[in-house]
Amino acid sequence: MSQLDYIFKPTSLCITQVLPGATCNIQDVFAAVASSDGAILLDSGASQESGSRFDIALWQPLLTITCQQGITKVNDADGVTIKRFAQYHSPLSVAQDYIQAFQASINTSQVDQALYSTLPMVLGLAGFCSYDLGRYFETLPALNAAEYACPDMMLGIYNRALIHDTQTNRWYFCHTTEVAVPDFNQWLNTSCQAFHLTEPWQSNLSKSQYKAALSKVNHYLKAGDCYQVNFAQRFKAGFDGDIWSAYRLLTQANNAPFSAFLNTKNSALLSLSPERFIQCRDGNIETKPIKGTRPRSQYPEQDERNAAALLNAEKDRAENLMIVDLLRNDISKHSAPGSVKVPELFKLESYVAVHHMVSRICGKLNNDSHPLQLLEGCFPGGSITGAPKIRAMEIIEELEPNRRAAYCGSVIYLGLKNDLDSSICIRTLLAENNHLYCWAGGGIVLDSVADDEFQETLDKVARILPVLESTIEKA
Repeated sequence: MSQLDYIFKPTSLCITQVLPGATCNIQDVFAAVASSDGAILLDSGASQESGSRFDIALWQPLLTITCQQGITKVNDADGVTIKRFAQYHSPLSVAQDYIQAFQASINTSQVDQALYSTLPMVLGLAGFCSYDLGRYFETLPALNAAEYACPDMMLGIYNRALIHDTQTNRWYFCHTTEVAVPDFNQWLNTSCQAFHLTEPWQSNLSKSQYKAALSKVNHYLKAGDCYQVNFAQRFKAGFDGDIWSAYRLLTQANNAPFSAFLNTKNSALLSLSPERFIQCRDGNIETKPIKGTRPRSQYPEQDERNAAALLNAEKDRAENLMIVDLLRNDISKHSAPGSVKVPELFKLESYVAVHHMVSRICGKLNNDSHPLQLLEGCFPGGSITGAPKIRAMEIIEELEPNRRAAYCGSVIYLGLKNDLDSSICIRTLLAENNHLYCWAGGGIVLDSVADDEFQETLDKVARILPVLESTIEKA
């Protein structure tokens, strides 16, 4: 055995063009494997957002790296634990060791190099890091119980991937030589069990409790502990049926560019995120924090007024700028000196439920850093903590009644070319033990108005909670 207790056998990359069906989409194909442990769909959500060109389906990981309650485990394809790391190990450093060994085992010279350069990820590492993974990197209080079956991190190493280029409508099966090409047409007839909620959504905070918590946040802001604190409420409901069917319902009502579905052993993630966290491609770093929200309107004139009000709001600009400064500092830890820039500040991005104010920060990865080190150095994202980050996270732990789990974590991939992309898991649900959890929050500053902030959380999930609540079977 190697030092990693796993040997990746030398192999070669193959990229095979396939034709699953003339009118199908990635969800139609992925349905065949959606219920399997380790299945992941990285779904551009039919979004027109720049950079949302490709859908990626992954299944049957060679290895799975998970961490929970301070212990990191590496399991083989059969689920057997082959390595265990104590809590003092960084889970992302463990993942880095394994993905580098996997990358070194694959000869990529035999494929069309122009196509290889164009396709994202191809093969490699993918999965999610929960918000609570931050506890492995920073010393934080543990005031709320670790109540979820969902691990703090689940990353798989994949030697097969189906990639759909939505721009050209071409499909590519990327695989190593020992992996046979499936007949994807046979996958298209997969039937799914219906989904329905068994009860209405319930928040972990009443409106009065929410306002009382914001009063405490305001006290900390006035005392100078923080400039901004991201505060969230959690919604919970029971469900029956196939959670994959719920994801399909939600994507019909949303077109988020960083949508994703992940199936772990005991839970599933359904993400409809509009927010990129960290991208690193050819050494070029990009992060796009969202700060500032207004609801969409069915009336075009009112919708335009809402968008204009957001762009001109001094409060939202101030919130956005605080997080831009935080992220500039975070990515500079692993960027070449002088390379960090802000090419876009206070840009409008509009989605089906809300308008968002978005900025873009760029840098150049320094020669001594790995993309996963960059991710760890920025984790969790500043847009969903507040600033300064650690003090904001301490206040979040004190005032939110439950842990965040997958919410405000990140869905990530790291491919053969060391290309990293990741989302912020907002508009994200966790399903386990026949219960669904969904969160919504926002940045709180000194001039925040509690009633407005509460309403903003509802606006953010206006195309999520009602969509699923409509499935409740009437007596």
